[in-house]
Order: sequence, then C-alpha cells, then structure tokens
Amino acid sequence: MSSVSSSYIAFMTTTGRSWAGLTALIVAVGIVVQVSVTANGNDGFFRDNPDRVFNVFAYFTIQSNLLLGGTALMLALQPDRPQGLVFRVLRLNGVLCIAVTGIVYHVALASLDELSGWAAVANFLLHTAAPVVGVLGWLLFGPRGRTDPRVVAWSLVFPLLWLVFTLVRGEFVGFYPYPFVDVTEHGYPRVLLNCLLVAILFLVLAAGATSLDRRLYRKTTVER
Repeated sequence: MSSVSSSYIAFMTTTGRSWAGLTALIVAVGIVVQVSVTANGNDGFFRDNPDRVFNVFAYFTIQSNLLLGGTALMLALQPDRPQGLVFRVLRLNGVLCIAVTGIVYHVALASLDELSGWAAVANFLLHTAAPVVGVLGWLLFGPRGRTDPRVVAWSLVFPLLWLVFTLVRGEFVGFYPYPFVDVTEHGYPRVLLNCLLVAILFLVLAAGATSLDRRLYRKTTVER
C-alpha cells in the first residue's frame, strides 16, 4: 500500500468524514449568523450596508474560519481526491489560523466583548467551537503525512498578506479590525511588535504541527 493511500485511509473513516462535515457546518452557521447580525445592526465603524457586511470578511477570524470550513468540506465530500500542494497549504492554514484565532481571542480579546443574543452565538461558533472542532479534527483524523517544511513555508503567505492588506487598508479607511493592529492608537512600532508575537505563535504551532504530523503518520503507517 502506498504512503499516500495510507494517509487517506487514516482520515477517511465514516467518523472522520462526519467530523469534517460537522466542522464545515459550524463554520457556515457561524458566518451566516455573523453576517446577518452585522447587516441588521446599527453600530460599528461602517454605518451603512453593503460596507458593513463586506467589512466582516476583513477579519482574520472570518478568513480563518473560511479556510478551515472550506478544506473540511472538501475532505467530507471528496475524500479520495488527490491532495496537491495548494490544498495541503490551505488545509494547514485553516488549522493553524483557526488555532491562532482561538488562542488570541481568549487570551487578549474576549474581555473586550459584551455580546448577547445572536451576536453571542456567532461569537461562540467562530471563536470557540470552530477552533476546538478544527484542531481536534486534524489531531484525530488527519489526513496524515500532508505537512512538510515546504508546506509550512507557503502557509506563511496568507497571514502576511492579511497583515499587509489590513495595514494598507487601515491607512486609507481608518479601520483596523483588532486593537493590537490599530496603528492610530498604538503606532507602527507597537503594532509590528504585536504582529511579531503573533507570527512567533504561528511558527511555533506550525513547527509543532509538522513534528506531530510526522509522528502520527509513522504510527498510522505501522498500525496499517
């Protein structure tokens, strides 16, 4: 049996596919609820639609959830489709970025929120439920053997592009999605330091994921 086939088998059990489907569902519901809450609200930086709704997708939280949910949905619906470099990078991005989202939110941002009703539901799904099921799904079901230094290197592109987009857009519109990247309040030196700390967290998680993936892959191969 080839190594690629073994990696698919490690994930594509009925439970694994169901978990991937659940992950995609949680993400979809969370984003739909968040967009609905935003569209029907009257607070925030942008006062009118469609600017209010479009701005939802500027948040790292939403983009992380989209990466996680999209790759999970593909694993649930097309389990036997070959996984090329692009998919492997997006899959790792989804897992790592959603982990960063959950950690940063609960460590630095949760105390700033006072939410209720459907806003609280969306917040829970996107910042807590999705990170938990996303990371657990990767740990429990894989697929294994899909991460290596090249994949890790390419996975850095997305968060760097998000940061550049956020800072450049902020200069033009005056909006920054999170306090720790608010140049108006903190200035560039502090914001870049904050971003460096998040980047270090991302790299630590990436290195840990690569090492753990190799160990789990070897274990899975021996068991098969």
